[in-house]
Amino acid sequence: MIEKNNREYTNGEITVYWKPSLCCHSGICYTELVDVFDPRKRPWINIKGADTAAIINTVDNCPTNALMFKYNKDIENLK
Repeated sequence: MIEKNNREYTNGEITVYWKPSLCCHSGICYTELVDVFDPRKRPWINIKGADTAAIINTVDNCPTNALMFKYNKDIENLK
């Protein structure tokens, strides 16, 4: 179900999705990558704050899947 508070951010290569209703505020995102995930700023996600690999690594560590990502292009087409 799509909730009105869900957000998405893209850097052209990937799109990061944030679902606030799932967020438990563990702090993993901003302690690992504050240049991208900074709760003191609005918007709190600056998708251009780090390279794609670093963002993916941090998003993959989200314990509740409140943060998720998808590639904007099919991986096979990038090879």
